[in-house]
Amino acid sequence: MLKPEHLRTLREVIQYGSFAAAANRLGYTASAVSQQMAALERETGVRLFHRSARKVLPTSAAEVMARHAAIVLADMDRLVAAVRQAHRNTEQEVRLGVFPSFGLNVLPGLLRELGPEDRAGFRVSVAEPSQLIRHLGAGGELDAAIVYQVGSSGLSWPSSVHRRWIAEDAFKLVLPRAWPDLAPYAAEQLMDLPWIMHHPSSSDASVLDGLFTRWNLHPRVVGYSDDFSATLAMVGACVGAALLPELALRHHDQDVVVADVQWLNVSRSIFALYLPDRESARLRLLLDALAAARV
Repeated sequence: MLKPEHLRTLREVIQYGSFAAAANRLGYTASAVSQQMAALERETGVRLFHRSARKVLPTSAAEVMARHAAIVLADMDRLVAAVRQAHRNTEQEVRLGVFPSFGLNVLPGLLRELGPEDRAGFRVSVAEPSQLIRHLGAGGELDAAIVYQVGSSGLSWPSSVHRRWIAEDAFKLVLPRAWPDLAPYAAEQLMDLPWIMHHPSSSDASVLDGLFTRWNLHPRVVGYSDDFSATLAMVGACVGAALLPELALRHHDQDVVVADVQWLNVSRSIFALYLPDRESARLRLLLDALAAARV
């Protein structure tokens, strides 16, 4: 079995012309270099040097071996570097940002399914998508962020960031259970209801306002809320109706009715944003688990 250190020594001997010069370069003694070359000759069964009292001359076989050794040693260096990088990626802590309803309803279950070592490798920040994106990028505090977008406006991110789609999160009609049954929830049935709306400055509000306009609905607004838990509580208390994404309704109260309205046809796209040079094995494990879970 050829040893990499013998091949490296062979290249140094040929480059610098003597065992002594190679020894100085490598931090060996001249005797140790001589012994390595003798061992290499035994392993290959080929004479590699013409030895005399004053100098050693490489044979043509030695020069051929040295040329091929350069390729082999470079491949071995790349192999070791790749293995070390994979190890660093596995051990590296992932600084992950998520939006609130994802952090409440999806992330805990995913982390529970991971092993203890992988679960401990995440540091999580919960904030709205626009806040998360500000901390994502070169020199940022986050390696990846799970965000959503309603329609095509309201969010932008650096061109260096990669995107991976996760799911579509459909909006549902949410009504107080104490109200009369309004099925089949035709648009004209909802015209005069009191509504709890998103704050006008949000991208969600712009899209939903467009939806109401398209169906010629002029909602009687009785409250504004971007906190889905607070909105659900107000709906349950008969304050008004609301449109909320399905992800926020996984553990809704029994005081509300969730209706799937065909004409609504609005959803928010959930996707991961991440820096390609920080795409670790641990992050890929989480994103693959998300894809398999079909959030």
